[in-house]
Amino acid sequence: MKDPLLIQEKRLSRLKECLSKRQMDLRLFLEDIKNYHNISAIIRTADATGVLYVYYTSEGRLPINDSITCGAHKWVMLERVQDKSTFLKEMKRLGYKIVVTALSSESVDFRAIDYTDKVLIVMGNELEGVTQEVMDQADVIAKIPMHGMVQSLNVSVATALILYEAERQRKEKGLYSVKQIPKALEEQLLIKWGFHDVLKKKARGRLRHLV
Repeated sequence: MKDPLLIQEKRLSRLKECLSKRQMDLRLFLEDIKNYHNISAIIRTADATGVLYVYYTSEGRLPINDSITCGAHKWVMLERVQDKSTFLKEMKRLGYKIVVTALSSESVDFRAIDYTDKVLIVMGNELEGVTQEVMDQADVIAKIPMHGMVQSLNVSVATALILYEAERQRKEKGLYSVKQIPKALEEQLLIKWGFHDVLKKKARGRLRHLV
């Protein structure tokens, strides 16, 4: 692939560096999370911890606040799931461990879970949590220990805790030092980010100028 002509070499090097640390088999699934503050903060944390794939079930366009993500939503793959059961079964077929966050008699401390293999972390709705449909597909149910009167954390905070525990384990195992992303996907994303997205941004700027 020829280096994209619409970004500087320094920017291209930064994109390549980030892609080299993407954890292809650490993925996140947001089930019916609605608050755009939460969604935006979660996406920002996902990018920071090297997550590339973030799945969601929200109808229509995912509500994102750019001032909260600081642009992080541009650097992750956001994919909408239409059939949760089919999606989870396919992920399990591909070898992913489904880690669901919920309070249950079967819940284990989130720090006791191994996140260094193929893992899909599922975070549920702000009020209702994950649905029974998703719970039925869980391999592990994770909880965050609470010692106060309130028995739950904000979903974006809970996601950050779990993702950074996964990051800690993976870093200790050296997984951020080994490039995981396939070359074809890397080239596809570099062309998108370094060429097509730049053209779109320039086009939007011209339209605003005309208005």
